[in-house]
Amino acid sequence: MRTIDTETTRDALRFERLIPALRDMFVAGCEVPLRHVHTLQNQAPQAGGTVLIMPAWQEGRYLGIKTVNIFPGNAERGLPGLFSTYTLYDASTGEPLAQIDGNEITSRRTAAASALAASYLAPVKARSLLVVGCGRVGGLVPEAFRTVRPIERIAVWDRNEVAAKELAARLHAQDIDAFVATDLGQAASEADIVSCATLATQPVIEGAWLRPHSHLDLIGSFTPQMREADDAAFVGAKLFIDTREALQKSGELLGPMSRGVFAAADVAGELADLAAGRIQGRTESDGRTVFKAVGTALEDLAAAILVYESVETA
Repeated sequence: MRTIDTETTRDALRFERLIPALRDMFVAGCEVPLRHVHTLQNQAPQAGGTVLIMPAWQEGRYLGIKTVNIFPGNAERGLPGLFSTYTLYDASTGEPLAQIDGNEITSRRTAAASALAASYLAPVKARSLLVVGCGRVGGLVPEAFRTVRPIERIAVWDRNEVAAKELAARLHAQDIDAFVATDLGQAASEADIVSCATLATQPVIEGAWLRPHSHLDLIGSFTPQMREADDAAFVGAKLFIDTREALQKSGELLGPMSRGVFAAADVAGELADLAAGRIQGRTESDGRTVFKAVGTALEDLAAAILVYESVETA
């Protein structure tokens, strides 16, 4: 069994390769059981954790299992709150093929999935991007979105101003026009695309700020308690989701649905529908579009296969 390190994983998952790989997997499809969730109790405060086990496979090809360990108390230990590993197997024999950096797979496939959705939903001539949340995933959003749209100007915002300044500096070093937004509302009103990658439990984006023909990308909110945008952000907008699971998991959707802002039947389509051409993306007559993602093991499998096959053919 190969062990594939972080640098090799990252190099194999360049967005110009990963985004098409995700598109192809959404079209082809694979088996994706519901993720397993287990809670680890501990007597010490904040010492417990959550384990997610996420399998996916294509019959006769590959089987992949991602394990995610979430330990919020790690911050007090100076450690990341999340660790992830990915094991890829031969689906015909069960033979282990590779152990891959799960953190790199998760962050890059998450940004790539949003960029894939934007390739169908964002204004074709979108040139300005606002990134809200400058962590591991948010830091990848500019590169991913610049792969599918002619982004020229990028505003970044984070509750932690140091994180925002660091991301803006990294973008400047790549000769990209980037700056830290001091007024979030104004920055949102000037952006063709607004992408949120936070762990917020209360809205940070207001619908009243958004341009009439803009695209809102919501990456956070993967539990019922989390939320990044207010109800007004959905009013009058065309809503798309990555998978139906989003309707059961995300507070971003559960809250507004409980208040009658929209119904599940109002969702215009899923990412697989867009990728396969079963539904049309943005048209000239469309106003705002919203894409809400919670992530799926399908994306992990597509990324893992890309890494493994890249290494095998190198």
